[in-house]
Amino acid sequence: RGDLIANGLTVLPSRQALIDYSVPTFPSGVWLVARAEVPMTPIAASGNLSDDIRKTKAKLPGASTLVMEATCLDPNLYNLAGKGLDLRYYKRSTNLNEMVPAILNRDAETTLLDVPDALIALEKWPGSIKVIGPISEKQVMGVGFRKTSPELRAAYDAFFTKLRKDGTYNALVQKYYPSALSYFPEFFQSAP
Repeated sequence: RGDLIANGLTVLPSRQALIDYSVPTFPSGVWLVARAEVPMTPIAASGNLSDDIRKTKAKLPGASTLVMEATCLDPNLYNLAGKGLDLRYYKRSTNLNEMVPAILNRDAETTLLDVPDALIALEKWPGSIKVIGPISEKQVMGVGFRKTSPELRAAYDAFFTKLRKDGTYNALVQKYYPSALSYFPEFFQSAP
């Protein structure tokens, strides 16, 4: 129905089989986020992302976790489904912005959440939520294109690369996702 998908589309192998992606537009990942009063202590970062993911996943038994199928919050992507965990599937919408309000409303104790939304939620609800640790390896987002539209994808890539090089993109990130600049310095300091 459209020519491209540009809404924070995480690059996932299952999607790459269906669409082509632009150059990476935003860094991401998935974290486990909990209500502040949930008796779950955030992990101590070790400097080894795989170890930190393992430590975070070890905290899941005994807690209810809100997840969303067919998104970057799908538990199947992180080998969580079928493990006897209390996974609660959010079905009211596919809007990831609803996950934190849902756990604050006690739909579950924790939620999987992509990093950009988690950063905004930490600013919007200070003291109400905490990050327990990472669930995924580093991820990126991009714009999706039909596999039959390589010229459109190339034109977009050239446009986006120009915005990165001239500073326009980082100015927009500073305005809407300011904490992302300090959390992902390697992405934002390296213009393509």
